[in-house]
Amino acid sequence: MQIVLFYHSLISDWNHGNAHFLRGVVSELLVQGHLVEVYEPRDAWSVENLLREPQGEQALEGFKQAYPGLVSNRYDRTTLELDRVLEKADLVLVHEWNEPSLVQKVGEHRARTGHYKLLFHDTHHRSVTDQASMAAYDLRHYDGALVFGAVIRDIYLQKGWLQPVWTWHEAADTRVFQPLPEVENQGDLVWIGNWGDDERSAELHEFLVRPVQELGLKARIYGVRYPTQVQRTLKLAGIEYSGWLPNYAAPQVFAQYKVTVHVPRRPYVKALPGIPTIRIFEALACGIPLVSAPWEDVEGLFSPGEDFLVARNETEMCQKLRLVLSNKPRAQELAARGLETILKRHTCIHRVDELLNIYRELTNGKVTST
Repeated sequence: MQIVLFYHSLISDWNHGNAHFLRGVVSELLVQGHLVEVYEPRDAWSVENLLREPQGEQALEGFKQAYPGLVSNRYDRTTLELDRVLEKADLVLVHEWNEPSLVQKVGEHRARTGHYKLLFHDTHHRSVTDQASMAAYDLRHYDGALVFGAVIRDIYLQKGWLQPVWTWHEAADTRVFQPLPEVENQGDLVWIGNWGDDERSAELHEFLVRPVQELGLKARIYGVRYPTQVQRTLKLAGIEYSGWLPNYAAPQVFAQYKVTVHVPRRPYVKALPGIPTIRIFEALACGIPLVSAPWEDVEGLFSPGEDFLVARNETEMCQKLRLVLSNKPRAQELAARGLETILKRHTCIHRVDELLNIYRELTNGKVTST
């Protein structure tokens, strides 16, 4: 089968978490023998920002080494020839980070040609927090939508934006994200994530910065968009800030520390229960014990308390970090259980199987939203 995907970027994950899952999905599709073409705009802002990093060029080379089979077609928006690109396509996915004009053009091409199945892929909270921007997408000619949580699926159906709609959660690329027990330990706690647009500033102070300071942990943070004042705060707390980290390097970093934390952004906690970010999948896949700030796992993806610990407030975060760091058998039990759950239910292999089953539903004419 020939599959064409339009996404913001495959080659850059600078402040672009969608690249993590995309890489795993494309890798698995290729392993299963499918022909896959990924298209991304030549002026993708994630790539442009990556190249401003001191090691940006090296990171792009590192991507090629980490994913030797993955290639992205970087196109100019004004010269993209959909007739040529989609001539032999069987299945086409268009991600919601694309410009509305591209979403519309691909839909119109689908209506005109009709020889492939076309799906819209939504992995953002705008369906809750910015519904006006979602209204800018013309989805009339799409065969359905893939959304990364049941709450978003319900919104699509209630608003009449598109149907059918399937829940398609993100997952870990376990070819890259796996335990590395031979790596030497370098500290207590590591956190990989971006500061962002004040969507979790208070939560990061409560569940990360102050607990590290109170416990006197040897800690390191990786990520981008950390304001100067925040960097000063981290330094005062004894946390080493190390800037941007290529996502493919995360397994090596996780292996150097004894514990990590999960601090979800506020929109996911308040408006999108049941949707963890991909970071939690990747951390558990690397076999590192994890303590999470509160989020409601309404879809039963994990077993909180067994796959990872949950801290309801700063005091509990300190208590549970202390437990993991002082009780090696408990830490090992958590790590093993979290990894087991990922391998059983939440790998990109599972998600590709789900995608192909959806395609079979569409081609067989038996379509239901799930």
